[in-house]
Amino acid sequence: MGRYILLIFSFILSFLLATQGEARSSLLFPNRELVSVDTVIANAIKYAPKFEKIVDDYKAQLYVKGHLDLKKKNFTFRYLPKMFRTKRGVTEYLVESYSDLHYTSPNIYDQKILATYGTTYGRKYHATMLEYFNINIYASTLLYNRLLSPLAKNGARYYKYQIDSLIYKDERVDYKVRFIPRTKSDQLVGGWMVISDATWSIREIRFSGRSGMLTFENLIKMGEVGCDDEALPKQYDLNAIFRFLGNVVDGSYSAALDYSEIKLKDEEEQSVKEAKSYDLTESYNLQCDNQGVKSDSAYFDSIRPIPLTEMEMDIYRDYAYKEDTVTVVLPKRRKVFWGSVGEFLVNDIKLDLPSVGSVRCSPLINPLLLSYSKSNGFSWRQDFRFNRLFANDKLIRIVPRIGYNFTRKEFYWSMSGDFEYFPQRQGKIHLSVGNGNRIYSSDVLDELKAIPDSIFDFNQIHLDYFHDLYFNVRHSIEVINGLNVMVGASIHRRTPVKKSKLVILDPEFDVPPDITDKVKNAYISFAPRLRVEWTPCLYYYMNGNRKINLRSIFPTFSVDYERAIKNFFKSTGSYERIEFDLQHHINLNLMRNLFYRFGFGFFTNQDEMYFVDFENFTRNNLPSGWNDDIGGMFHLLDGRWYNSSNKYVRAHLTFEAPFLFMRHLLKYSRYVQNERLYASALMVPHLTPYIELGYGIGTHVFDFGLFVGFANWGYSQVGCKFTFELFNR
Repeated sequence: MGRYILLIFSFILSFLLATQGEARSSLLFPNRELVSVDTVIANAIKYAPKFEKIVDDYKAQLYVKGHLDLKKKNFTFRYLPKMFRTKRGVTEYLVESYSDLHYTSPNIYDQKILATYGTTYGRKYHATMLEYFNINIYASTLLYNRLLSPLAKNGARYYKYQIDSLIYKDERVDYKVRFIPRTKSDQLVGGWMVISDATWSIREIRFSGRSGMLTFENLIKMGEVGCDDEALPKQYDLNAIFRFLGNVVDGSYSAALDYSEIKLKDEEEQSVKEAKSYDLTESYNLQCDNQGVKSDSAYFDSIRPIPLTEMEMDIYRDYAYKEDTVTVVLPKRRKVFWGSVGEFLVNDIKLDLPSVGSVRCSPLINPLLLSYSKSNGFSWRQDFRFNRLFANDKLIRIVPRIGYNFTRKEFYWSMSGDFEYFPQRQGKIHLSVGNGNRIYSSDVLDELKAIPDSIFDFNQIHLDYFHDLYFNVRHSIEVINGLNVMVGASIHRRTPVKKSKLVILDPEFDVPPDITDKVKNAYISFAPRLRVEWTPCLYYYMNGNRKINLRSIFPTFSVDYERAIKNFFKSTGSYERIEFDLQHHINLNLMRNLFYRFGFGFFTNQDEMYFVDFENFTRNNLPSGWNDDIGGMFHLLDGRWYNSSNKYVRAHLTFEAPFLFMRHLLKYSRYVQNERLYASALMVPHLTPYIELGYGIGTHVFDFGLFVGFANWGYSQVGCKFTFELFNR
C-alpha cells in the first residue's frame, strides 16, 4: 500500500513541476531551489553555443552495429538506389563497421572505415545511416542542416517545453524536459532531453522525426559532467524505418565512441590559427595505418565493444551455414544481377578498368535529368564520364553528353575534356566541342529589309534561327589562393536552320557585293578569350596533391573578355564581348539561405557579326537541377531575348527558409522541407525592365515553383518550373 502512495505522490510532484514550473524544496536536497521550465530551457539555449564550439578537435574509434528487418518487399525493392541486397527467404540481416573518426571545428568530420562485416550483399544502406552518428546536439540544426534543433536560439517559436521529471545524481539535479513541435513538419523533431543544472549541459537526448523516406528515433548519451568528453556523444541508439512503394525496412543501430584524443578550444589560440592560414588540410585528412578495409568475423570478435546478442549470433550462424551450401548459389546470382540492374536504372553507373581508368554514366531512369519549365518545356539529359588518375594526382577527365528538348524537338550533344596537369594550383587544359543552343538573330534580315525599295524576295530568305557548332580551348590556373586566370579561344560556326535563297526580283538591278555578302551559308567567328575570377579569403584543403576549394564569406567576382578577329581562321566578322559577374551564397543559420547575383555585359565593335552569345547570360535547354547558378536565371523569359540585344544588366535574389508562409498544418504540407522567394530583374533594349517574381517549395521528392513575369512595368505572363529531387537528397 505504501508503494502505491509513493507512486501517487511522485506523479503529483512531477505534474506540479510541469505545469507551474517550480518547487521550493526537495526531500533529498533541502537547500536546492528548483526552477521553472522556462528558466531551464533559457539556460540550456544560452550555453548551447559554448558547448557547440568548445571542442576544437578530437579523434575517436567509432563502432556501429546494425540489425535490419525486412518487413515488406515487392518487385520494386531491387531497383531502389543505395539499398542492400537480399537473399531468398531471409528477412533479417546484420552489418557492422569499425572506423577511425576525426573531427575538427567547425563541423568537419573525416571518417575512414577500417573494417566491415555483415550478411548483406553491399553495405550502401548502412553507409547512409552513418550521418546519424555525426551529430553535434548543441548546433542550431541537426543532420547536416535538415532539422531544426530544440536548442536553437529561437526554438520557442517552434517548440513547446515541459518538465517531465527530476533526476537526482550526486550533488546535482537533472531536469528531463520534453519538447513538442508546435506544428507538424519534417523539419521539427519531438522527444526529450536531460539537462544538468550544474553546467546546463545535455546529459542525453532522444528525438524522433522524419527525413526523406526514413522515420527515425535517435537516443544520444553524452560524456560525464566535468570531463573533457562532457560535450561529446558516447553512445547512440537509432531506430529507423524506411517506407517506399510498399517496401518496409526496420533498422536498429547501436554505436559506441572511444575517444583517443580530445582538444578543447582555446579562443585566443584559435583566432591566431584562423588568421594565419586558410588551409584546412589537417582538418580533412585523418592519418591512420589501415592497409585496406578488413572484413572477417575473427577481427570483429577482437575489437567489438558491444557484445552480440543471442539473436544476432543466430543471424551470423544462419548466414555462415547458407554460405557453405550450394543451394543458394543460383538465387544469390539472380539477386546480384537484379540488384545491378536496379543500380543501373536509378544510380550512377561506375566501371573501374585497371590501367585504363574509370567510366561513369548517369542512370537511365534518373528523374533529375528530366524537367519542365514554362520557357523550355520538357527536356532530358544523359551524361557519361571517364576519369584517369595518374601519378602526383594528375587527372584526365572526358565528359560526353547528349540531350533532347521535346518541346523544340532539338537534339544536343557535346564532348568536353580536361587534363589537370598541376592539381596543386588547379592548372588544367580544357577542350570542348558541341552543337550548342540554336541561336536567334534577325539582324541580317533586318539590314536587308532596311534597304530602300528592296529588290529581294524575303519569302526565300530564312535568317532568324541558326545551328551553332562550337569548339573551345582554354587553359586555367589558380595564380594565388582564390584568384583563377583563364586564357583560351572560342570558335563558332553558325548555319541557318533552313537554307536561304537570295532571289532578286528585278534582274536588271545590279546588287552591290557588300549587300549580297551579308547572306552566307555559314558565319564563322574566332575569338581569343581572357577570364579572371576572384574569391577573397577562400578556405581550402589538400587531398594529396589536389587542392579542393571550400567556402568564403565573400562573394565571387569575375570579368570575362573576348575579341573576335576578322579573316583569322576564316572568321567572317569581328566583335568584342565584356561581361562582369558577382554571385554570393550567405548562410543565415537555422536552415535559412540567401543567394544573390548581379552582372552586366555588352558587345561592341561589331563588324558583320550578327550574333550576340553571352557567356553568363544564356539559356540552358537541358535539365541542370533546381539551384543551378544559385537561382540566377529567368524561368519565363523567351529564349530569343538572350540573343536579341548587344547589352544587358541583370540581378537575382533568392531567399530560402523552412518556414515562410506554410504553417504545415495540412496533411501533406508537413513534407515541405523549404520555401523559396525569387526576385529577378533584367534590363535590355525594349525591356526596361523585365521583372520576374516567384515562390517555390521543396520536398524530398520534387521541387515546384510558380513565377510571374512583368515586361515594361506591365503584366506579361505566368508559368511554373518542376524538377524531380527523388534520391538526390
